[in-house]
Amino acid sequence: MLRDRLNKRIKLSNEVVSKLVKIDELKGQWKGALNLNPKILHQLKKSVVITSSASSTRIEGSQMSDRDVEKFLKSIKKAKPKNRDEQEVAGYADLLGRIFDNYQSIKINESSILQLHKILLAFADKDKNHRGKYKRQDNTVAIVKDGKIQKILFQPTAPYLVKKEMDDLFEWFKNEQKKKELHPLVVVANLIFEFLAIHPFIDGNGRLSRALINLMMLQMGYGFVPYISLEEIFEDRQLDYYLSLRQTQKNHKTKKEDISPWLNFYLEAVLVQAQKAIELLDGRDNEKLLSKTQLKVLEEFKKKEELAVSEIHKKTKIVLITVKQIVTRLAELQLIEKLGQGRATRYRVIVNDKL
Repeated sequence: MLRDRLNKRIKLSNEVVSKLVKIDELKGQWKGALNLNPKILHQLKKSVVITSSASSTRIEGSQMSDRDVEKFLKSIKKAKPKNRDEQEVAGYADLLGRIFDNYQSIKINESSILQLHKILLAFADKDKNHRGKYKRQDNTVAIVKDGKIQKILFQPTAPYLVKKEMDDLFEWFKNEQKKKELHPLVVVANLIFEFLAIHPFIDGNGRLSRALINLMMLQMGYGFVPYISLEEIFEDRQLDYYLSLRQTQKNHKTKKEDISPWLNFYLEAVLVQAQKAIELLDGRDNEKLLSKTQLKVLEEFKKKEELAVSEIHKKTKIVLITVKQIVTRLAELQLIEKLGQGRATRYRVIVNDKL
């Protein structure tokens, strides 16, 4: 029985429990201290879509930098993606944006998964015949060099069994949601590993799995997800990311099945994500909340000890009223401090261990 197999492979070591406790403590801090300006949060969410799309596709071999992705996504309404990398970025950005905006209404079932896969591959011409459809041929995961298989990493579920195994997985998830016996993040990790082991699609499994992590974590109340890129953290630890999956896959569907390697990696990544989220709240990472124009003004402060609003206006050529708004925002974020009053008012960078 699938439920027995999936639940038996979960080993709640002291390390796992410790990470879960720390993550939920930070989750509580995020909820209790969230007072960031909605406009700033919206801006940050847009930034994370760019970063996550770049990182998630680079994990699969894309060569586009964050800057490349940002420029491309700004122009996508005017021109269609012209190569495979751009097609994959466009699909991931569209999918992640929809998840961030509509996560509450997306269900974890076959219909939704097929629709999400269709969105993910919507821009890729070569995928049009299989997007939104389970695989109809084997998709062995292997190391390939010069067009030849060097080493088979693992053999996913055969095509004729995919629907049944995916249906069973959805049913397991539904039951665990009702029973609430397992920690939500353990449920996410367990489902994602099984999804990757089944490898239900010809292409897009890895990218879709990372998008699904965002979706399920948001549904389970981890509200910091859209503001710190988990995909970027995965990419920074890409070797460990793949190693944890390979180590777990070794004993898949055996009596020794144990998801500890993958579970520990995943929880460590989420812990880093949660810590970074709290840093946004307490000001240690406030520069990430700034637009390019705001950063331009902040750089002027870093060049000179003190500046008045009028001096910034002359140096940057930014409209005076905009400069005033930016200076107010920089002060709110405790990146600069006000000196004097009235016409004599000047500002300077706050020098401390947060900068």
